[in-house]
Amino acid sequence: MNTRLILAVIVTTMVAACERPAVDFKAKGAGLLAPFKTELKSALLQGMEAGPVEAISVCSVEAPGISARLSVDGVLMGRSSHKLRNYNNATPEWLAPVLRAYADGSTGLEPVALSIEDGRMGYAEPIVVQPMCLACHGESLAPEIAAKISEAYPDDQATGFKAGDFRGVFWVEFPEY
Repeated sequence: MNTRLILAVIVTTMVAACERPAVDFKAKGAGLLAPFKTELKSALLQGMEAGPVEAISVCSVEAPGISARLSVDGVLMGRSSHKLRNYNNATPEWLAPVLRAYADGSTGLEPVALSIEDGRMGYAEPIVVQPMCLACHGESLAPEIAAKISEAYPDDQATGFKAGDFRGVFWVEFPEY
């Protein structure tokens, strides 16, 4: 009897050791996005010191470079919106329903993690308009800013926001392992 009990404990321990540990995919997604958000904010603040026209260049040139540099080892990341300025930020297919739900208010503005396909996870985190964003995304823009945006983004949809509005999402896609 004692041998059976010992054997049962050994087998149970081996099975538990072989199981994959639970992963907090929201925390993993947030951790993967943190450097992108930090670097982008720093670049935008530096751009704003030179003026909002310079900040437009940060968004169009530096942001894609930051996300590309951090998209390694099966990780992809970026930004998207229901009101795009740069069509290179088009919404990945898995993200479209999440973005719609944020935009139409049918869900709260809480980050979400979901299984997408091929053993991958997606994580989305809402972007809420901050006061500094209004220079380029607000209801009324200075003429030089409006001209620069119109020149760089002739099909721009990303104005008319107020502080606190939902602006879009940061997203990351990564392997489940």
